[in-house]
Amino acid sequence: MASLAHSTPMAAHEHVPSSYTHVLYTCYAQLLNPILLSALTLLAPLFYFVYQDYASFLNLGPGGTPSTFLGYLRITFLRLFALRNPYIPALIPAVLRPQLGYLTPERATKLPKRAGTRPKVTGIAPHRQITQKGTPANFVELSRAVRGLAATHATRLALGTSCFEKHGTGLFSLNPVNRTCNGEICHAHPSDGSLHLTLHPADARVVLEKCWGERHPLARGGWCTRFVPSGFLMVYAPRDAEELNAVTEIIKAAVWWVSGWALEGEKSGELARPEGIVSGLDAPGKALDSIGACGICVS
Repeated sequence: MASLAHSTPMAAHEHVPSSYTHVLYTCYAQLLNPILLSALTLLAPLFYFVYQDYASFLNLGPGGTPSTFLGYLRITFLRLFALRNPYIPALIPAVLRPQLGYLTPERATKLPKRAGTRPKVTGIAPHRQITQKGTPANFVELSRAVRGLAATHATRLALGTSCFEKHGTGLFSLNPVNRTCNGEICHAHPSDGSLHLTLHPADARVVLEKCWGERHPLARGGWCTRFVPSGFLMVYAPRDAEELNAVTEIIKAAVWWVSGWALEGEKSGELARPEGIVSGLDAPGKALDSIGACGICVS
């Protein structure tokens, strides 16, 4: 009997912690469930946005950034530094010689204003045109024009894998006078028919004013030159033979700026060789006129 009397309080004592734990767990559950539910409710739109944004990044196809989630996060970070208006020209440094580019007033007559509105462009790397794309036939003709320049001027130009894109074909200068990625002059994108190239800031202004392209989001100079030169532009996809002729003139301007030589048998004395370097382009200079806040071009 004594043994039984002694065991009863022990049993009760052992039961108390179990009941206390259950009550405590219930209280925590009742407290945390609404908090967790609220947090998930608030975060759900963010998760959905990231999912959709990542899918859009992948849909742009291969580019200079790996098509991975880590690559997406890198581009998301770089968006913080992107140009707010890619249609406004950059500065021309006062120390840059020559101040005029390849597209002098006489040559600019070969570059009519592009018809219609600007296409929609998105991304950083990849940076792509998503409306008004060129057809596969248009891209074949563009590629043929670029290859023709390399073949005609084989002592100065060469074809190779794009240094910026890490795939696809690029046109290179064998002896560049202005620094780009291994002397790359331009590369085209088969997915949309557009191309990227580097221009003298005065030529970039002409291209922007006539609605043939826009500045790359990171073409702002300074720290961003580790990614692209400050004169880096997208030129929109040519949609017909007339537009291809205009785009070819822009490519020739890029050849002149990167290689230092005008093409088509022009005497070297007719056009001063560019002497600017990438670091010089990032120095303070005079501002070019704005071409309008809306950035819309109409015929």
